Amino acid sequence: MKPAPDSFLSGALYLPGQRAAASLSRLIQHPTVSLRNPDDHNPEVFESFLQTLCELYPLVHTQLELERVNQHGLLIRWAGSNPSGTYDGASRATILMAHYDVVPAAEPETWTHPPFSGHNDGEHLWGRGTLDDKGALVAWLEAAEALIEQGFTPQNDVYFSFGNNEETAGDSAKAAVELLKARGISPWLVLDEGGAIATGVLSGIKSPAAMVGVAEKGIMDLQLTTRSPGGHASQPPRMGATARLARAIMRLEMQQFPVELPLATVSMFERLAPLAPKPMSLVFSRARKLRLALARILPLMGPESSALVRTTMAVTTLSGSAGANVLAATATANVNIRLALGQTVESALKRITTVIADPAVEMMVLEGSDPSPVSPDEGEAWEFLSGCISTVFPHVPAVPYVMLAATDSRRFTEICANVYRFAPFVMDTAARESIHGVDEKIGLKSLSDGVRFCETLLRRL
Repeated sequence: MKPAPDSFLSGALYLPGQRAAASLSRLIQHPTVSLRNPDDHNPEVFESFLQTLCELYPLVHTQLELERVNQHGLLIRWAGSNPSGTYDGASRATILMAHYDVVPAAEPETWTHPPFSGHNDGEHLWGRGTLDDKGALVAWLEAAEALIEQGFTPQNDVYFSFGNNEETAGDSAKAAVELLKARGISPWLVLDEGGAIATGVLSGIKSPAAMVGVAEKGIMDLQLTTRSPGGHASQPPRMGATARLARAIMRLEMQQFPVELPLATVSMFERLAPLAPKPMSLVFSRARKLRLALARILPLMGPESSALVRTTMAVTTLSGSAGANVLAATATANVNIRLALGQTVESALKRITTVIADPAVEMMVLEGSDPSPVSPDEGEAWEFLSGCISTVFPHVPAVPYVMLAATDSRRFTEICANVYRFAPFVMDTAARESIHGVDEKIGLKSLSDGVRFCETLLRRL
């Protein structure tokens, strides 16, 4: 493969990018929807996806070491040329991640092109999973296939960990970690989805920034349940099940978690300062000194800014009576909680219990994981990653940030201190909002540059 021309934000596609688009189109047509209810799972779709993957990338499948993880997850080892690159854990292994399961595409009739069509209009490739996260999987495999064809071998071991249920359980990633632990593998670097070459990062900042997740919030689903005798709606008691539940919800709404600006977010503002207009740039450059003031101001700038500085709570599901004239004997609500750095599942539950202040409201943690550790935004691993970014995306600074969502990479913090979250694609605000939304699509130039980034990184390993 000849070096690609600089196509970042301009220029024509080159052959590997065209091939990547064709491959991604085929893979989008496999509706690998990940659902929480095992009875709704369709294993045949996942099997057909993996079979297509084998057809598209024969060298990866014949010359590298592949194994299934948790039935439909993949762990692929590319043995390094370093003599110590063995399962004894002595090598500086790198783990490159993606997942190929997707969320459902609700109301497909509202999409410009059907969500599982993989439609290519010459400028974008449309479909569920183009950005989250089959595009990244294709970029890694396109780069690996081309490099194998050229006879390239990385100096140290490279692992590709491709998950099949990141959108739900994430236990395939956990199983991959257990396999690596059993083999003594302590990777030097882990890279998963997360940030991107983002435009419109904050209001007033027009230049793109390479947003690299150095940590992610914890996640917790809390079920609230209230009970009462039920009966006919013509004779409602005071504080029945639904009223008690509503009161609990409003108490949470009125008493949000306190604000605090973590150091990782301070670093984000400091790195964004040169891109910001005055006087914003002056404030950002002094973020360390203005930490408390920024923490109080950001919630006034909207929900996304508010989520940067506090644990958030969102009531996502409600249930009560099945009949319009029947009192609910049981009412339930699910509260989806994103735990800020420094918070834990235990501490959040304790505070929520205090705020609701009603022992008749039952609470059950359905799922919970604490925030991830913070990976360094300086040092060898950070400089390596930011160097690869600047090679493919010149004049775009690498900026650390705390992810508001959860990824499979949180499982790998157990075995690696340098876990980063970055997808090498250009995403404006509309693109980011299409993830899990309507009209998800990836620009063909963006996909092309993503392949080039992956090849650059692999060559430097």
